[in-house]
Amino acid sequence: MAGPVATPLDYTIQGDNLQVVRIKLQPGQELYAEAGKMLYKTPSVQWETRMSGGSIGEKLWGALKRTVMGESLFLTYFRANQPGEVGFAGNYPGRLQPFTLAAGQSILVQRDSFVAAQSTVQLNIALVKKLGAGFFGGEGFVLERLTGPGTVFIHGGGDFIDFTLGPGEMLQVDTGCVVAFEESVNYDIQFVGGIKTAIFGGEGLFLATLTGPGRVIIQSCTLSKLRRELASGRSGGDEKSGLGALGGIFDSED
Repeated sequence: MAGPVATPLDYTIQGDNLQVVRIKLQPGQELYAEAGKMLYKTPSVQWETRMSGGSIGEKLWGALKRTVMGESLFLTYFRANQPGEVGFAGNYPGRLQPFTLAAGQSILVQRDSFVAAQSTVQLNIALVKKLGAGFFGGEGFVLERLTGPGTVFIHGGGDFIDFTLGPGEMLQVDTGCVVAFEESVNYDIQFVGGIKTAIFGGEGLFLATLTGPGRVIIQSCTLSKLRRELASGRSGGDEKSGLGALGGIFDSED
């Protein structure tokens, strides 16, 4: 039996410091988004908040998975009965990145980065396979898996750096800076060289190791770093210097 078919989506991304995606919906087209990501809509776009899934069992299972992801139990759906427009943005300064996924194609994203997607795209949790990655990767045990067909929009802080890794090619990244990567990329966590570097190097104790083949997108500013910089009483300097680096193990990316 044929799977869902995604019609091409008409959209533009505008702005520099806090980008906005403007999506023009045709009759019958439907999107879903995280709560709080919508900026505006025209009256012809109808919206409702509901659990994802078809049957009651699927809805309850979807709600349980979103609870594990630390997200709201509900998603907001937008559907046009006549031509209309809806706009979305992230919650802090950064950029938007679209992905047009083929049927069965998946990307893994950090749990805070998902903005919106066509209703043909499946949103699921993806458990990090390695125990070290789960404890020290900054994202707990959970990443989000988005599977096509359809167009997906994700958000990250600052600017994006885009890599296409060849087979066996490796990239080591600050754990919180990983935004998204293709499912073909292997994700692991490695301990920083020596104990002196780990404690006094200002980069935390662990680095995310991504091994190709596949595409990787990283962000230049994380939400946790932005919060630390804006925290009252901050006097500057290295936010992870000295023994304070040890406390980074227990930080969470809310």
